[in-house]
Amino acid sequence: MHEGLISIGKMAKINHVSINTLRLYDKWGLLTPICVDEDTGYRYYDMKQNARLDLIGYMKELGMNLKEIKELLDKEDPTLIEAILIKKQRSIEKEVDDIIRKRDAIKRTIYSLERYRKSPTPGTLTTEYIDERHIYAKQVNKNFYDYDQDGYEVILKEFKDQLLEEHLPQVYYCNVGTFLKRKRFLKQEFITHDIFIFVDEHFPKKESVQTLESGMYACIYMDDFNNEKEYAGRLLKYCMENNYEVIGDYICEVLIELTFFKDNERSMYLRLQVPIAYKKVDPHH
Repeated sequence: MHEGLISIGKMAKINHVSINTLRLYDKWGLLTPICVDEDTGYRYYDMKQNARLDLIGYMKELGMNLKEIKELLDKEDPTLIEAILIKKQRSIEKEVDDIIRKRDAIKRTIYSLERYRKSPTPGTLTTEYIDERHIYAKQVNKNFYDYDQDGYEVILKEFKDQLLEEHLPQVYYCNVGTFLKRKRFLKQEFITHDIFIFVDEHFPKKESVQTLESGMYACIYMDDFNNEKEYAGRLLKYCMENNYEVIGDYICEVLIELTFFKDNERSMYLRLQVPIAYKKVDPHH
């Protein structure tokens, strides 16, 4: 009666699936046995059904669930198969992009921690070459310098809300920075509504990304949010004493947040910086 057919156990073994899997496929109508013994209830398959089983396995590898596979196999419509595969491809591409962003965020955090360990002590003034960087900037309603750290938290929340409204990945919400226009820095007028995040090549809104050119920067390091105005003044004095020309906007960059160790306030290590050029000195004076 069952000549030329194979039992469910053998079918499972040669296809490297479980007997329960074959029973599940039968229940879903994906792969029905050629016959079922009326006396024993044993299921029997034809070797030719391996092709169907291979197809089901292939579709599962593509990320399809049994409901999607059932729909495709029932309708036998190549156009539908193509449409669903295109949709699945886009979904997988998004997952890959998300994973890459998370990987890069972890790399940035590791880099920030290493940089923090090797950074100079707060108050140190340096002249550094900084590589090209890319930022995504927004404006907020309040002037940063009119508020204490509690007010700063409110401003950060407004900025974060803007990013969430644009459906931007939260992994970029670190290493925040603020701008102060060059003229205001030179006059020590602390008024700014500009805030930004550093981004990478995988940032979604590439058309809105700005570039900070590489070059020489005068910098001062700081670990207390409340000292910024004082340290910015020291940075300007350092530029003047060393005959540096400030050629761009002042940046307050959060190198790393040390909130790993505190849960009652935001603890930051910052680098205040301005791009500079070396003034030519007249040898006759």
